[in-house]
Amino acid sequence: MPDVSLWTLVFLVIAAFSAGWIDAVVGGGGLIQLPAMLLGLPSASPAQILSTNKISSLFGTSTSAVTFGVKVRPDRRTVLPLAILAGLGAAAGALVATKIPMTWFKPIVLVLLVVVAIYTAMKPSLGARTALRFDGRNHYVAAGAVGILIGFYDGAVGPGTGSFLIFALVGLLGYNFLQASAKAKIANVATNVGAILVFAAHGAPLWALGVTMGLANMLGGLLGARTAVARGSRFVRIIFLVVVSALILRLGYDVFLA
Repeated sequence: MPDVSLWTLVFLVIAAFSAGWIDAVVGGGGLIQLPAMLLGLPSASPAQILSTNKISSLFGTSTSAVTFGVKVRPDRRTVLPLAILAGLGAAAGALVATKIPMTWFKPIVLVLLVVVAIYTAMKPSLGARTALRFDGRNHYVAAGAVGILIGFYDGAVGPGTGSFLIFALVGLLGYNFLQASAKAKIANVATNVGAILVFAAHGAPLWALGVTMGLANMLGGLLGARTAVARGSRFVRIIFLVVVSALILRLGYDVFLA
């Protein structure tokens, strides 16, 4: 395990708390936590950083998923196929994470995020209320497809997963932003578990650091979920646009300037 100084640990704990809050509201907490780990742990391997990030995130996503589950009560018939297939997709993504060049993904993700941001900004009514676009079996098939595709992305790459889940649930399935956030958190728990199981089998995670950061992430996730429930879909939509814009700037720098 890489040496971690006290100041580095404090830095990573603060980053984990902030990431937990953002992740609970709209996803995208990896925008803060993953770069912070890259800065704080320069000697760690990519697999160690990715897997330890997943452990920390699992604490926050689990806490916010429980909070959303109690307060929002998402439809279990939708959440189950979404979460189960997302977990399987993440496990598959983690298996190929070290074999597919990151440079293949970043330009594609950047374009998708730009489209998401423009579409959301130009449709102020998007996600204001739930108006489901599919009925019966088609609805659950669409939810499962969202889960496995975005789950695979989360296992292989990761940044922006929560935002992609929320946008898919709002734009494709027709949920409001608050309902979408609740379902996305539950699916995100499954993707974290799926990826962690694969990484753990290869001995990658830094367990002590991951659990320490996870406790901070959990507090941030609890506060963020309560904030989202109290402020409603309009607030979530605004934070969603802010986080997606930040992701675009980050990936744009990686693609064009790094």
